[in-house]
Amino acid sequence: MKSWQCDLVPVLPGNGLPLRLFDTATREIRPTAPGKTATMYVCGITPYDATHIGHAATYVAFDVLQRCWRDSGHDVKYVQNVTDIDDPLLERAVALGEDWRTIAERETEVFREDMSALNVIPPADYIGAVEAIPSVADHVGRLQELGAVYSVENDLYFSVHSDPQFGSITQLSEAQMVAEFAERGGDPERAGKRHPLDCLVWQAARPNEPAWDTHVGYGRPGWHIECVAIALDYLGMPIDVQGGGSDLAFPHHEMGASEAQVLRSSWPYARHYVHTGMVAWQGHKMSKSRGNLVFVSHLRRDGVDPLAIRLALLAHHYRKDWAWTQEGLSAAVERLARWRAATAVSSGPSAAPLLARVRELLSDDMQTPTALDAIDHWVSEASSNGGSDMGAPSQVAKLCDGLLGVRLA
Repeated sequence: MKSWQCDLVPVLPGNGLPLRLFDTATREIRPTAPGKTATMYVCGITPYDATHIGHAATYVAFDVLQRCWRDSGHDVKYVQNVTDIDDPLLERAVALGEDWRTIAERETEVFREDMSALNVIPPADYIGAVEAIPSVADHVGRLQELGAVYSVENDLYFSVHSDPQFGSITQLSEAQMVAEFAERGGDPERAGKRHPLDCLVWQAARPNEPAWDTHVGYGRPGWHIECVAIALDYLGMPIDVQGGGSDLAFPHHEMGASEAQVLRSSWPYARHYVHTGMVAWQGHKMSKSRGNLVFVSHLRRDGVDPLAIRLALLAHHYRKDWAWTQEGLSAAVERLARWRAATAVSSGPSAAPLLARVRELLSDDMQTPTALDAIDHWVSEASSNGGSDMGAPSQVAKLCDGLLGVRLA
């Protein structure tokens, strides 16, 4: 599956600092420790209604992470999936009277266009669930051989407790896990399961639903094993960062990690589990089920500069829950105009202290709001006092693009 286009990332003088991030599994901010090539897997969209601001906040956050790694001297191998076959997509197809493939292709293209407009670096590999089905079947077959999969009416389930580390990422009680599993697509009460938390890895064909003929049966993949198969195929294990929204920590990342750890007989699946906060709108978490969504494509259609949208997202720390507001967007539009004006002149205050400060802030769990404030301070000085450094404005523009993905030229 093709991804999208992105401008070249400017190379900045010197090197960034080693990146420290909050890890969901250890509950602490600690160094990422990648080798020469850092690896990252971020869960992609289910393409039935793209791209809302919650999506955009997640992918912009992990884009900043990638820019920090690059700035500190790492190559980055980034993989993202597209869940282009899943129950919500099929339900939308029935509701609209359209073929599910048509909806998936259309919404995936909207997502690509939005990511390109937001200046998000594309993944090295952008893989659809449908194209990964042969690999998923192979991984399910391997789990069967290991005795970690069993059948319930021809559906195949992974026994989560075949992994001794199950539960160690989110550290929820069993009652909490069962409740969240039920809320987020699981089936803890299904008769015939050995344990309520066991999760589907292969769903046998249902009437009037798409299915594929594989050696593990005629059907389609479960949710978690799809991402595991893609990540193991393209990145191996351990991954430096497994990322996504905080609503994916359980069950998706917890169960996927256990599947991978059983498959590879090793631990951990990922060195860091990094999760973004939820974005609210109209008093509730932005969600497709509730219908309270703000779409990037609609804002762009209404004439909003996508880099102002990006600035509005960066004004909030990636881990915190927050609310989208028109006031926040308006402030971002004004900030973008100020930055562009200040970097369009011939000279200004030295950019070197600002670069050092922004690098320091981003290396410490990606403190983007404070980094924006630091740039605001430079802009204010440049606007009120000028400066004699002839190269500073262009250097600040490169800094904003290279580290924050905000193009000013």
